[in-house]
Amino acid sequence: MNSDILQASNLAAYAARADQAKRFHGEEESATRSPFQRDRDRIIHSAAFRRLQYKTQVFIYHEGDHFRTRLTHSLEVSQVAKSIARALHLDEDLVEALSLAHYLGHTPFGHAGEVALDQCMTDYGGFEHNAQSLKIVTKLEKRYAEFDGLNLTRETLEGLVKHNGTLLDAGGEYIGAGTFMPHALAEFTARFCLDLVSPPSLEAQVANLSDDIAYNSHDIDDGLRAHLITLDDLRSIELTAGLIKTVEEKYTNLEEPRLIHETLRRVITVMIYDVLNQTRVSCAQAGAMDGNIVIAFSPEMRAQERELKEFLNTHIYQHELVLIKMKRARKWLGDLFHYYMETPAALPADWQVDVDTMEKPVFARQVCDFIAGMTDRFAMDEYRRLFDLTPIFR
Repeated sequence: MNSDILQASNLAAYAARADQAKRFHGEEESATRSPFQRDRDRIIHSAAFRRLQYKTQVFIYHEGDHFRTRLTHSLEVSQVAKSIARALHLDEDLVEALSLAHYLGHTPFGHAGEVALDQCMTDYGGFEHNAQSLKIVTKLEKRYAEFDGLNLTRETLEGLVKHNGTLLDAGGEYIGAGTFMPHALAEFTARFCLDLVSPPSLEAQVANLSDDIAYNSHDIDDGLRAHLITLDDLRSIELTAGLIKTVEEKYTNLEEPRLIHETLRRVITVMIYDVLNQTRVSCAQAGAMDGNIVIAFSPEMRAQERELKEFLNTHIYQHELVLIKMKRARKWLGDLFHYYMETPAALPADWQVDVDTMEKPVFARQVCDFIAGMTDRFAMDEYRRLFDLTPIFR
């Protein structure tokens, strides 16, 4: 295989090494694509990735064709992340794979769906979307003849589960989100070793921060489109106020849609530039030792971004109309879970099991996997079919 395919010659010393990538199930590598390129391609061709088209970001899929979905958000994260990776000479293919895969485990109806399933699974190991993403790419996708899942590289799997940070301390104790390690993660790591102690790779850190950059911008856009916030509201936020003023001074009498777009593209740009400048400082201080480099905003941008997140939380995520819809969504998914638990025959044929021979926690996790994979549209159709009721958000 051409070495240029495996590893770009201009990568930094602290970048991930495609020529050292390993898979848990041995298979012959491609003659034309690096291991990380193959990971990206397998993710794109997965059924779970296609389902993101009809999974909620903030607004339910039927509320308008222009609101973001989990799919469009993942694509926007990928675009931001590749821009940062290219400038820092990191592996763009690994960054792209992580950006596209990081939402595969999300439920229908956004955060409300995850809360609902976590409550339903309280006695069975809980639910966490990063662990569910791991389960999808290592078990639930059944496409290949020789293994379950997608057989992604170790680097991609580790980045997928710990892009938010280290999951185990030096003594092996779980320090991730929640009070205990999610069952899906514990189940996989009992069979295959993942490094959950070391810091995330720089590529994983880039994907994680790019997620913040993307949703900070597009949630403003969607909030304006949904009339939950106004441009005047944004003039009270340090980051957006300055950028709105810059656009207005450059383009007088600009109609509002163009003003919004010109402002939001600058939001993304200034945040990317800040990350690049701060990371270069970090690299210089660490002496190019990847274990000490952190992909992060500068203290000044971190403060501005925190203010923006608080604004979005107050004005959009906690808006009365959004909360009402999410409360109803949590109820629907809870109703579906309990119905399937009590009536296994209601599950589709390819999810049917012999419940008499299956322990209840195992069956509960199967029901949870089925519901977590639903799109908003399918969940609403199932609710209508099983309860003879039409789900209404209004």
